[in-house]
Order: sequence, then C-alpha cells, then structure tokens
Amino acid sequence: MAIFTGIATAIAGALFGGSALATSLIGGALAFGAKFAIGKIQAAKQVKQKYTAVQGEIQFGGDVPVGTLYGVGKTKGQRAFYAKWDKGNKRNAEVFILANGWCDGLEPYVYMYGEKYNLVAQATIGNEVARYGVQGFIDGDGNSAISIRFYDGRPGQGVDQRLVDVTATLGNKWKATSKLSGMCYVVVERYYHLEFFRDAGKGKPDIDFVLRGLREYDPRKDSTVAGGSGTQRLNTPSTWVPTKNPAVHRLNYQLGLRALVSGRTLIGEGKSLGQIDLATYFVAMNVCDTLRSNGKKTYECSLFVSGDDDHTEVLKQFDDAMAGYGLNRRGLSGVIPGAPQIPVKDLTAADIPIDRAKDVQFRPSAFERFNHLSGQFTSIESMWNPESLKPVYVNADIAADGRNRQTSIDFLQVTDPDIAQYLLNIRYRQNRVGGKATVPVSRRFGLAVQEGEWITWRGKSWLISEWRADERLRITLVLSETSAEIYDDDGIEPGPIVIPPTPPINPSLLSTVQNFNVAVGMINGAQGYDTPALLFTWTPPDDPTITAVRFVYQIEGTMELFEDQCTSPEDGSFRTTKNVVSGKVYNARATITTVPDRLRTFTPWMTTAQPTGLQTLLTGLQQLQDDALSRFKELQQEMDDYLRPTVQQILDAFSLEGAVGQVQRQELRAELGNALAQIIEERRVRVSETEALAQSITIHTASIATTAARVISEETARANADSALASSITGVSADVNGRFAEGLVKFEAVSAPTGVDARFSVMLRAGTSESFKVSGFFVELYTEAGVQKSRMAVQADQFLVTSGNSRHYPLVFENGELKLAVANIGTVNAGLLQSLNGKMKIDLNNGTIEIFS
Repeated sequence: MAIFTGIATAIAGALFGGSALATSLIGGALAFGAKFAIGKIQAAKQVKQKYTAVQGEIQFGGDVPVGTLYGVGKTKGQRAFYAKWDKGNKRNAEVFILANGWCDGLEPYVYMYGEKYNLVAQATIGNEVARYGVQGFIDGDGNSAISIRFYDGRPGQGVDQRLVDVTATLGNKWKATSKLSGMCYVVVERYYHLEFFRDAGKGKPDIDFVLRGLREYDPRKDSTVAGGSGTQRLNTPSTWVPTKNPAVHRLNYQLGLRALVSGRTLIGEGKSLGQIDLATYFVAMNVCDTLRSNGKKTYECSLFVSGDDDHTEVLKQFDDAMAGYGLNRRGLSGVIPGAPQIPVKDLTAADIPIDRAKDVQFRPSAFERFNHLSGQFTSIESMWNPESLKPVYVNADIAADGRNRQTSIDFLQVTDPDIAQYLLNIRYRQNRVGGKATVPVSRRFGLAVQEGEWITWRGKSWLISEWRADERLRITLVLSETSAEIYDDDGIEPGPIVIPPTPPINPSLLSTVQNFNVAVGMINGAQGYDTPALLFTWTPPDDPTITAVRFVYQIEGTMELFEDQCTSPEDGSFRTTKNVVSGKVYNARATITTVPDRLRTFTPWMTTAQPTGLQTLLTGLQQLQDDALSRFKELQQEMDDYLRPTVQQILDAFSLEGAVGQVQRQELRAELGNALAQIIEERRVRVSETEALAQSITIHTASIATTAARVISEETARANADSALASSITGVSADVNGRFAEGLVKFEAVSAPTGVDARFSVMLRAGTSESFKVSGFFVELYTEAGVQKSRMAVQADQFLVTSGNSRHYPLVFENGELKLAVANIGTVNAGLLQSLNGKMKIDLNNGTIEIFS
C-alpha cells in the first residue's frame, strides 16, 4: 500500500534519519494494522450462518445454489414450477425441488397451517417413486384434495407424465424432457374442494416436508475396501443407504456430490479415497453407532448444506456433532471422534531432548475458559424448531474462576435431545481440561506415534493434535490435555422433554359450548300418549360464527353412537326423540359447527341422572305392528315365489354353469287325455370357488280339466365364505275353477353376521283371483345391534288363548281389541286411565285425577 509507505518514510526521516530498515518495518506495521481493523469491521458486519437440519423458507429463482441434505430434515424446497387449470382454475400444481442427489424418501407426515398432518400412501400413477394424500383432506369417495407425488432424484428418473398431460394446452407447460434427474423433488397437486378449503376457512396450504436425505456411501459396508464387508460400492449409488451418522456424513461431504453428466463436484470438497485417512473414519463411524446406556446411538446429526458453503464450517458442524476434531495426518484428511482411547505410549524425560525449547501451559487462563455453557438443538416434537438444552455449569468452577463466564454452543444439526445434551456436557468438560503443550521428542518416540492418538505424560492423558518435523527430521508434538472422564455419561441428565405445541387458535373464540348437560324428559302427545326424550342444555354462546351445536349420545354400556344437532345455538336447549328408547340411561357430549371452520373440541361426556321414561303403548305398538306387517308381506311374497312357478320353471332354476356338480332325477308319470298324475324327485349338488350347495326337490302334481293340486317339498343346504343356510320348505296348493287354497311351511337356520338366525313360519291363503284371505304365524331368533332376540307373531282375525276349561273365559284378541275377563296385574305402566263413559280420567304422567258429574 503506497500511502503507508509514504507515511513510513516521513516518520523514519524524522526519527531515524531516513533508515531504509525503519521505513520498511513501520510501513509493514501500518499496513497490518489497517488490514486487521478493516477485517474486524467486515467481521462485525457479517452475520454468522446457522447450520441446521431445517431449511425454513421457500426458495425462488434460478440463482439458488445447489443444496442437499445429509440425514433427515424439514424443508420447504425451491419452487420450480406452477400451473393452474380446469374450470375456474380449481386445480393447480407446484413443483418443489427438495435436494440435489439421490434421496431416500419422505417421512409420513407434513406440516400445514401450523399443524402436523399424516400422509396417506396411495398407489402410484406414473413414474413417481411414491404418492401420498394428506389425512383430513380426503373425501368420502377416497379423492384427495391435496396429492403429493415424490421423485427421489435417482439417475434417469422418469418425467411426471400427469403434469405433462394437464399442462399441454396451457401457456406454461411442463415439458416431457423435464425429468430433473439427480434432483429430489415433489409435485403437489391441489383440488379446490369446498369442504376442505372454502367451507373450512383455510387458504392455500404452505407445506413443510420432512425428507430422508442423501443415500450415502459407507466404506465399512464395501468389501473392496480394506476392513470393509458388504455390497456397497463407491461408484454405484444404488447400493448406498441413508444414515444419520456424522462421520459418514463427513466422509461423503469430503468425497463430494458430483454432477451426473460432467462429473464435477456440486457440493463438498471432491476428494478421492486416496486423499482420506480411512482408518480414522472407520473408528469415528463405529463410535457414532455405538449404543450408550440409554439405548441410543452415541452421535447422530442431520444437516442442510449448499454448494456455496465454506468447507471448513460445514466440516466443523459434523465434528461438533460427534464432539470431535478434524485432523490432517501426514497429508491425509481424517477425523477424531469424541470418545476415550487407550494411550499408546508414555512420554518420559528421556524422550524429550533438553537442547530444544518446549512450551507448556498446564492450565489455561481463566479468560480462555467458560464455566456456564448453554445451547439449543432442533426439536422434532416442537415441529423442528430450536429448543433450549439444560445449561451446564459447576459451582466449584465458577468459584475457581472468580466470576461467572458464560457462553453458548448450539447443536442445531442434532434432533435428539439426549444426544445434544450429551454433546453440551462433553464440550464443557473438554474446555475445563484445556491444558496445551508443544513438546520436542526423540525420533524413536516421534516415529512411533501419530496424530489423533493418546499418550500419557506427567501423569495425564494427552491427545496428539499435531505432528511436526523439520528439515533435519527433528520431531515436535503439539499436545492437548484430555481424559476418559470427559466422555463418561454417568451423571449426565437426559435432554429436555419437549411438549408438542397445540394447534394455534384464537383464544377469544370458543372451541365448544359451555356448561353442557343432558337430562331425560317426555314429549306429551294427545290422550296422554308420551314419548321419552333427551333434553340437552348449554350456556347460549355470544359468538355469531357458531352456527350449530352437535350432539353425540349413546345408551350407557353400548358402543353405538347417535347424532343430532340444534341449528339455533342461542336457544341454550334442545330436545330430541331420535333413537331414544325408554328405560335407558344415556351418555352424551357436544361440539359446535362454525363458519368459517376452526379448531373444535368435544365437551366431556355427561350422564343422565336417571333412565328415560317408559314409551307410550301406542308408539311402541305402532312400531311392532309395522315390523310384523312387513314380515308377513315378505312371507306372502315367498309363497308366490314358491308356488306360482310351473314345474319346468322350478326345475330350470338350477344351473351348473361355472361350477362343478351333479343332478339326479327320478320321475313317475301317468297321463290320459287331460288327466295327469306325476311325481318328480330331483337331487342336486353344486360347488364353485365361492359357494357349495346341496338340494333335494320333490314335486307331486295331479290335474284334470280345471282342477289341480300340487305338493312341493324342498330341502337345501348352502354355504359360502360369509354365511351358511339350511332350510326345509313344504308348499301345498289346490285350485278348482279359480278358487284356490294354499299353504306354506318353512323352517330355516342361518349363520351370518347379521339378520335372522332361525325362523319357523306357517302361511295360509285361500280365495279367488278377486279376493283372498291370509293367515299365519312365524317364530324367529334374530340379531339386532349385536344383541340376539326372539319373536313370535300371529296374523289372524281372532286370536284365542284358552286353558281348555269351560269355567274360565279365554284371552281373545279380536277386531283390534284385547279382551279378557279377569286381570291380575302387579304394576301398571300407562299414560292415561279413563272410564268407558269418560266420567273419570287419571293422567299418570302429569299426576292429575279428573272426575266429571
């Protein structure tokens, strides 16, 4: 710098008589001082880069440096493409480049709207490696409002053909040549589903992906490398596997991530295996994988790096993640892991030449040591945000130093709190030992040791951090004090327990109704006929965004749930008879419906204080009548289906198509003029992959002119994968000039998950084509809501129960009335009792008695 030379000449002339040596010394000092001052100013302006397992911003543009992920991390990626199509642009897609290189895959969850959402694996539709939907964004038909297609960045990966097809007619096209080989990326396709976006009050989601990063080369698993064993090969990336081992990360960073075509180094140092001290790496990798007493690996880490990063800083992150140090051993690059070693030699006075100077500092200055160390790590439980570790400090060290000396070391490349806490303690202990020495040694001793090894000297353990030799082969060792106690995990507390954050909500808005309760009640009808009901109550909300209160309730002791809702939340009460039966205790809870949608929660379960009231006779009998009439209609239809077909139609109903089986038939027949007498007996068996059937049918027929009689008997056994059925049916019919009489007796037993288990039914019918009369009965066992029940029903104009004793009148049901002479009843459950002439009424529900003159 000429200006400093001129200033130096003036000073030398005034003080030293213009000495050339003085001019040179003063000018150099001024230039060094200026460079030092400028460097300090520049350093103050620079913000130190934080290396972490999280890439927290969406990157845009073409000048984004290449980057990749070692381990597992959260990323938004670089948006490389956007397109929208369909009516009203209700479909759109984005392409996000997550990392360079061949990556392993996505973790099964993403983050959106400040919450965690699970990914649902779906069948692939093209060249993608995996395809996912997002839980909570899939409708009842299985259609995903958000679809994620993942490409892992392998060489020669195929194009996303769907994106090519849907953008073919757009101005912004995804080309058939856009394969992004060597880049791990996702295609996020969204369908603007009203249920998930507009009605839910949610906008376009900003997605954070959790990526399992680079597949990495591990020489321990390569049988072509000395000491290795396995199928991995350095030049075959398809054999590599993902890892979180810091030493494996460090080796792969030094080897570098290379471009697929040119082979130039994109990320890392681009060294060859010949430039690396593999012996130290083997040791470091094994140390990292060693399990500690808590069952976890000793060291793990993950790190995002880019092609613009400083190699020294990146390597330091990997070193810190294993509490170690990088070293250069005789020109080869290696690493020393944070782990105890067995000293290889003892340095004695005889090994130290007395004619050469040594520099020893057994205890560093207090200004060089700290006694209070804090730091942070990246917490997965906290949605991959930084969380503080437990500070490490020792009161005895603070007292020895005279005051508190605090600093911090962050381990944002570490996601396990226990490992991060262990690292923080190790760095504290390494700092407190801190002795340093530069010691000349004899050739005999110096040639027997090397960098990274431990020796003992003066009763302490020392790490050889540097090995020097001059032109005369005089060897000097640079030593750093160490100890096996530094790495002892006894007494080190586990890392902090992080509670996952709750989804963000506006605390001024209710997430459910307040003071919810449920009670039993009755709905009064005409003539005292009442129906049991549930009465829900709550404090009316002062919130117009709450549009409904939803109730979920069940009979106590059962699992079936029922639902109802009140669309006027300000009422504060709601009564329902929906799925409410008499004599039962109910449990209920409630939640809300809001517009726009937001976080909602259910109230605690509440229980009715007493069972529901008894349902009125009219309502209960109406339901039973409907059930019985429906069943009798089914029995009549069975009679039609069984007796109406012709003999040939009955026999033709059986087919062996698509099955294996056999049919045997015997027939007796006599015919004269229009008179016919016939007996046909047919036995059938049939089996297929889904069903087995055995059946026997006998048909007796006698007819002459307009008179006919027929008897049909059928016995069937049928079985498939879901049910088994056995039935026996006998039907008789007689017809003379249009007047007919028919009867059907059927017994069947069924084994199936639901429905009728066993039924015996008798059905009679007689009349003409104009009118007929039906009578019959059935007895059945059936399963309803998981409970087995029994039932008997009779269809008749007059139903009698008699003891066969003329001294007692029978019980009779006739013309819609139940008649009995004497009743001996213990308890009467009724709504209203009244005399036939209406002179007296007893209203049991309201507790009133009315007497009229």
